Amino acid sequence: MAVNLTVEELVSEFKPTGLILELMGGRDIKISGVKAVEDCGPGDLVFVDKKDFVELAVTRKPAVVVTSAALKNNFAEVPGLGVLVAANVPLAHALIKQKYASRDFSQSGWSGIHPSAIIHETAQIGEGTVVEPRVVIGKNAKVGRHCRIMSGVIIENDTVIGNETIIHPQVTIGYECKIGNQVVVGAGSVIGSEGYGFAQDAKRKSYPIPQTGIVVIEDRVRVGANNCIDRAAYRQTRIGAGTKLDNFCHVAHNVDIGEDCLLTAFLCVAGSSKIGDRVIASGQTGVLDHVNVCSDAVLLHRAGVTKDVEAPGAYGGAPLQPLAEYMKNTAVLRNATDLRKRVSEIEKKLEIKN
Repeated sequence: MAVNLTVEELVSEFKPTGLILELMGGRDIKISGVKAVEDCGPGDLVFVDKKDFVELAVTRKPAVVVTSAALKNNFAEVPGLGVLVAANVPLAHALIKQKYASRDFSQSGWSGIHPSAIIHETAQIGEGTVVEPRVVIGKNAKVGRHCRIMSGVIIENDTVIGNETIIHPQVTIGYECKIGNQVVVGAGSVIGSEGYGFAQDAKRKSYPIPQTGIVVIEDRVRVGANNCIDRAAYRQTRIGAGTKLDNFCHVAHNVDIGEDCLLTAFLCVAGSSKIGDRVIASGQTGVLDHVNVCSDAVLLHRAGVTKDVEAPGAYGGAPLQPLAEYMKNTAVLRNATDLRKRVSEIEKKLEIKN
C-alpha cells in the first residue's frame, strides 16, 4: 500500500504517546511505503529490532529505520537515512502500520448497502457502515457506525454489533448475541452456535438441553477464521476485551475468557471453564470443563489443563506441570527405552547371582 508522508509528520503523530523517543536526522525525508527489511528499498520505512537485520537494512537503503536505543548507533553514520528510536519496536510496528499501511477495505469495490443484501425492516444499520453482497440481517438486529459486514455474513435476530467492527465473509452470528466495538471476526467463524448439552436416559439415548443463553464479545477482540464460540445454556459465554483468538479455536458454552489473552490455533476450552486475564496459550491447548485458569498463566507444549491453575507462571504438557519440571521429565522420557533396556539387563544379572 502506498504511503505519502514525511518523517516529521510521523513523529508529530506518535511522539506525544511516548512511543518515539528520538529522531536522528531526516526530518524532511518522504516515506512512500512500509516494508519488511528483506523487501525494502528507497522511500520505504522499515522496523529493525534485531542485530541480525542491521546489515541488510543498511544495504537495501530504505528511507527510514525504526529501531531500538540499543541498535541506533549502527545506523548513525548512514547517509540519507532517517532513524527513529522507539521505546518498543514491535509496538511501533503495530501502531504505525495500522495508521498508515493497513488494509484499505474501500479497495474491495463495495460501498453502502448492496442491493442483494436482505435486511429486515426492523434492523438498524449505523452511519457509514458497509453491507456487502448476500448479507442477511435479521429482525431487530443493530449494527453500529462505520462497520464492514462482508459478503455472505448472516446476522440473526436481536443481535447487537458495536461501532467500527469488521465481520469477514461467511460468518454467522447467532440470535441475541452481543459484539462490541472494534471487533474483528475472521472468515467462516460461527458466534453463538448451539452449545453441546445433552441428558441421557437409562438406555443412553440423548436428549438436547436447549441452549438459550448468548455470546458476549467485548471491545477490541479478534476472533480468527473458522472459530466456533458456543452460546451458553443460560446467561452468557464471554470473551473479554482485547483478547485475540487465532484460527480454528473452539470455545464451549458458558466459558468465560478474560481480557487481553493471546490464544493460538486449535485451542479448545470445554464448558463452564474460566480463563483469567492476560493468559497465553500455545497451539493445541486443551482445557477441561469446569476448570479455572488464573490470570497471567502461560500454557505451552499442547498443554492439557485438567485441574485448576492457581498460580501465575508457565506450564506445559499433559497432565499439566510447571514448565521447568515438564522439560526435565520430557528429557528423561527421550531416553526411556534405553533406561528400560539397562534396567532389564541389571535384573537379569541379579537373577543369575541369586
